[in-house]
Parts: sequence; C-alpha cells; structure tokens
Amino acid sequence: MKASDIFVKALEAEGVEYIFGIPGEENLDILNSLKGSSIKLILTRHEQAAGFMAATYGRLTGKAGVCMSTLGPGATNFVTAAAYAQLGAMPLIMLTGQKPIKNSKQGQFQIVDVVGMMKPLTKFTHQIMGADTIPAKIREAFRLAQDERPGATHLELPEDIAADDTTAPVIEKSQWRRPIAEEKAIIAAAEMIQAAKHPLLMLGAGANRKTTSKMLKQFIEKTKIPFFSTQMGKGVVDESSPLFLGTSSLSSGDFLHRAIDAADLIINVGHDVVEKPPFFMQKGGLKVIHINYITAAIDSVYFPQQGVVGDIANSMWQLTEKIEPQASWDFSYFMRVKERNEAHLSEGADDPRFPIYPQRLVADIRRAMPSDGIIGLDNGVYKIWFSRNYKAHAPNTVLLDNALATMGAGLPSAMTASLIYPDRKVMAICGDGGFMMNSQELETAVRLGLNLVVVILRDDAYGMIKWKQENMDFPNFGLDYGNPDFVKYAESYGAKGHRVESSESMLSLLEHCLAEPGVHVIDVPVDYSENHQILNIDIQKMSSEFD
Repeated sequence: MKASDIFVKALEAEGVEYIFGIPGEENLDILNSLKGSSIKLILTRHEQAAGFMAATYGRLTGKAGVCMSTLGPGATNFVTAAAYAQLGAMPLIMLTGQKPIKNSKQGQFQIVDVVGMMKPLTKFTHQIMGADTIPAKIREAFRLAQDERPGATHLELPEDIAADDTTAPVIEKSQWRRPIAEEKAIIAAAEMIQAAKHPLLMLGAGANRKTTSKMLKQFIEKTKIPFFSTQMGKGVVDESSPLFLGTSSLSSGDFLHRAIDAADLIINVGHDVVEKPPFFMQKGGLKVIHINYITAAIDSVYFPQQGVVGDIANSMWQLTEKIEPQASWDFSYFMRVKERNEAHLSEGADDPRFPIYPQRLVADIRRAMPSDGIIGLDNGVYKIWFSRNYKAHAPNTVLLDNALATMGAGLPSAMTASLIYPDRKVMAICGDGGFMMNSQELETAVRLGLNLVVVILRDDAYGMIKWKQENMDFPNFGLDYGNPDFVKYAESYGAKGHRVESSESMLSLLEHCLAEPGVHVIDVPVDYSENHQILNIDIQKMSSEFD
C-alpha cells in the first residue's frame, strides 16, 4: 500500500473525523489519499486558525484534534497553536509536510528545522523517515497527545516518504483505563476534610470533564461544602448552585479572595499550574489537598500537604463514599461573602449607558444564551468580566484560554463548537483586536454553513493593555487603532452584519441572531473607561467594609 494511504488509514483507526488546515505541495499525496476517506478536510484560511480549531476539538471531545500544513511558513504558523494546546492541556496532532529527504534537489528553499522548532512546544515531535514506521508513530503521537496531562504532538511526513510503498499494518488503538488513587490517600484526604473547620472546594481546568462533573456534583450534594472555580474550571458544576461562591478572576482583594483567605483547607480538584494561582500558601497556614491525574508541581506558593493522584472522577467518588458531613464545619462567612459578592456583580446589569457598560453586556448575553449554549472567548479585558459575571451551567460551555491567553483564538474555537454541536447555540465573543487576527475565518464559517453569532466588542484599541497602562500610571500612548466597518466587512464574506445602536436594543438583537440560521456578526461599541474603578478600587473598598 502507498505510504500516504496507510497514513490516512491509521488516522481513521484513531477515529479522526476532521483534519483542519491548508495543504501544500508537500501534502499532495496525503490530500489524494483523503479523497476516498471518511475523514473530512476542513480547509481554513490560516494555519494558526486551523491549529486553534483542532485544539478546541480536542478540548471538547477528549480525542486529539488534527491539523495539517505544508513545510516552512505553513509549519511555523502552527507555533502559537502548539503552545495554545500544550499550555491549555488540549490533545492536538499537528501534521506537516517536508521536501524529499532521500534525494532533495532544492537546497534549503523553505526548509527550517520544524522538528527542532516544535520540541519545546510539544510532548512529542518526530520526522517520519521510513514508510514502515508510519502506523507506530501515529499511534504513539495520539497516545501521548491524549494521555494525562494532554497536549500537543507533531509528525513531519516528507513527500518522498509519503509516496513510498509499505506492507506495515495499521496498529489499532489500545484499550486502557487511567490508574486510580490508592485507598490510603483517599482515607487521609477524608480525615483532613473532616478535621477542618472551614473547608473550601476549588475546581480547576483538569476537572472540566463530563464524568468528573457528575462525581463532583455528588460530593457537593452530600457534603454541602461551598466551591469556587478557576477561569478554565468554569461550568464543571452548575454555577447556579447555592454553594457556588464565584470564579477566581483577579489576583486578590475581591470578595471571592476574602472567602479563600478565610478557608483553613482547600480541596484543590484539577488545578493546573499554567493558570494564575487562585490562592497562595504560607508555611504553617492554609492546608491543601491536591486531587489530580498527576502529582503536584511544587513551588514557593504551592506545596500541598496531601496528594490524591489518579483518575479525578474516581477519586471524587471514593471521597464521597468515605466522607461524612461534620457538625463542626462552619460555612457562615463563605455564605455572607457569596451574598455580598452576587449583589456587587449584579450592579450595572441593566445600566442604560451607551457605549454599552461591561456588566450590561455580560448580563444580556447570559439572558440570551440557553443553559447549554457555548461561548468562545478571545483574550482581552472583557475576559475578566465574563469569568466573574457570566454563570456557566455545564462543563465546557465557556471556552476561554487562561493558559497561553492568546489573542485570535476566540472565533476559531467557537467555530469548532458549532461544527461539533450543530444543534446548540454558539457565540464567539471577541475584542476588535483579537477578532481581526483571524477574521478571515468568517469565510470558512460561511462556507461550512455554521450557525454562529460573532460579537465584536469594539473600543478601537488594545483595551487590556490600555487598562494596564493606566493602572501603572503610564500616559496613554501607542495602543489606539482604526477598524473597518464591521457590518460591511461581515457582509463581504456572506455573513449577516449588525450594529448595536443602544443598550436597550442589545438583548433583542442577540435573541434575533441566535434564532436565525447562518453566521451573524454584531458590532458592539463598549466602554472600558471604568475598569480600574470597578475591578480594583470599588471591590477592595467594599471588601474592606464587609470585613
């Protein structure tokens, strides 16, 4: 069999549904082999967007997403997506082409060391040097990408190897289950929780899986221990729960961090060190139980006293079986904090000012979206507003990146969600800066027939950096730009363009766009001028008064 054919058959054996990317001359054998395959090629307009889409497929399904590019500039365009998947623990396979390696006649034209380039950004990178090794290398790339902690892997297939013949058979997927935590660790953790006076449950990115969500819900229902989430842990347990305290979005000083500071034990489920630490440990103070698939990485602010290492869902099930609620537990302070925090966060939800006020924006989007609707957030100051104010009701319904925190990922990630879940409402929420980094993918979304609402928050500047600039007492300089007419821009791609003219019209326009099929782009002027006041001064002042 031709090597490119066995390559595609090996991908089929892994259950690959889509390959996202832009083929080049060096991929033509693979492209030809894909013609009769069950795998669908999703042609994008930029390799970076293809990488973001494939990584998001991995995030949503748990199966490695696959993207493909040519050599040289196509491969280098995968670098940001590789880091996005690696830091965000999203299983991703990157396939890149290469010039012939046996009898190259083109010198160094377009040739860079892609394998060497990918080494610090991936769990595994390899140039395939013989057709007979293809099945094993594909199996290994998928195994490593999907194994805990998930991440990015890369395979380079030179065009002369792709054209060779081979008799190597496809290697079928292995059957395996994750190891579970030993009973002694479970008993020790249960004893620590029962001995605490103010235990608090924290849900991180690693807990954002369906089976884990179910077991955590059972644990919370039995123990009544209050919980909070990191930004990438949003929605693990329904945030409308009366025991949900909030999402850790700021570094300190807000109501939620006052509750965290009052805890004597944090039950830390699935926290990933790539996220900003939601709490800091001090010697002799706060105790922490680390519940995760892998052991804790220790540093000066995180040194848990007890580890429970193994499948998280199983660990939570075992803990629920072993633990008994204690009369000595006191959650009264946490509940007072929750009451004041929710009152604070609700302020401005109906503010009539225009350009639209951030709290009004978040409130209207939450009102418009169904409980299983998915929002894909790009990166900007608005991400803080959504992580704090937008309550998620199910796992992976708030797709934000608090690991690499790259701009340009919001639109591609939402497109993938719409592709995978065509019957669910999906919305991309992007700043004007992040949107323009991959705005060409509107054509891809229209061509694929996706149902998608794209909300562009326009402040005509890199708003997050302007906010930081103000906070650090620097003068306003170097961060303002112009924008196209986003309504006409959307229409030029075959999408439907809309512009919000008043705060009162926002909700009805969102509801209209969600109800109508196709790709809708909404230009929303926003006012970030009070970010500093709202996020810093007011919160610290109110927290101080509360204490």
